[in-house]
Amino acid sequence: QVVLVESGGGSVQAGGSLRLSCGASGSISMIHAMAWYRQAPGKERELVAAISSAGSFVKGRFTISGDNVKNTVTLQMNSLKPEDTAMYFCAAGPAMGRYDYWGQGTQVTVSA
Repeated sequence: QVVLVESGGGSVQAGGSLRLSCGASGSISMIHAMAWYRQAPGKERELVAAISSAGSFVKGRFTISGDNVKNTVTLQMNSLKPEDTAMYFCAAGPAMGRYDYWGQGTQVTVSA
């Protein structure tokens, strides 16, 4: 079993920045990819960024980085816009696109 805990969400004004972190614990050997998704009210969950030993994917203005020693993945979000407002979830699994484990989410609110 893997437990994911997100942190770093909050409220910022448009143009501001936030850094989200996700720490993994438990059966870490089962994790070979991690990702960030977000879900805004009334919308479907969407992939924001992903990272594995094979590379990374980022949508838009964000940056994803991983620390294998600390078992964490970080999402740096710059130039935030109101449309970035959503609940952000950390996910982990054996490969990109195969996420078996999910965190509880952290709220990001961007005001105009």
